Amino acid sequence: MSDIEIRDDRAAGRLEAVSGAEVVGRIEYFLLEAPGRALVPVHTVVEPAHEGKGIAGSLARELYAVADREGVQVAPLCPYVVKWAARHPAEAPAADAELLSAAHAWPAAHPGRF
Repeated sequence: MSDIEIRDDRAAGRLEAVSGAEVVGRIEYFLLEAPGRALVPVHTVVEPAHEGKGIAGSLARELYAVADREGVQVAPLCPYVVKWAARHPAEAPAADAELLSAAHAWPAAHPGRF
């Protein structure tokens, strides 16, 4: 993992793991604005040649770190991030129920985004 850089492409809604010039993994997310601000991860993808190297976990950890720096919650829809958060409660505080409900409704209101 030492050659992996994680960067936030906020405009595209992707947290990317980059090795050299290649994106080897990503978390796709959106920013929920109401009823409060939250980062909402929807999909986590690691390229097959890079699986098993801890990239997905590093992406999840960085997503929560970004949220913490910005003072927002994470309301995960992505099954991987949900499981990662359950295994790392000290790093991944649970989002409140109202934010999770709004996060679940958002994709249906924005078809084609994910």
